[in-house]
Amino acid sequence: MAKDYEAKLAAVVASLVEPGEELLGTCMATKQSAFKGSMVAIAVTDRRLVIQEMNRKFETTAEPVSITPETLESAKLSHGSGGGFGDSPSSAIMNKATVTVKLRTTDGTRLKLVMMHGKGIFGKLGGGEDQSQAVDMVLGRLGLIDPTHI
Repeated sequence: MAKDYEAKLAAVVASLVEPGEELLGTCMATKQSAFKGSMVAIAVTDRRLVIQEMNRKFETTAEPVSITPETLESAKLSHGSGGGFGDSPSSAIMNKATVTVKLRTTDGTRLKLVMMHGKGIFGKLGGGEDQSQAVDMVLGRLGLIDPTHI
């Protein structure tokens, strides 16, 4: 199952990387909006982040969003927000297993991305060490964590 997921993600991400770019890592996230969420792949390269919306079959459903240091207006990090509403046990568990990043680009694009960080009790279910390292790369590229600790 994990190998199938990795192969499907690798196929999507391969189409996002430009010639001469170095792919540093990939992870999955949920892009949230007011009334829906969608699955996205995030590619971290030596030059930019590329966010590609997909369906459950890993088929792309929108144009990719490319974010470079020059096009990033703001980025905010919060822990949690991945488990729904209220004080239910499932909300508490998911809030410990996720990080939320809100991005705004210079062209006005706003993105809210919720990522499982691959650590803790649900670490393997949330992508494990590969997901954890890629999330750290995303946060480092956005200046939200110290990149020397990645």
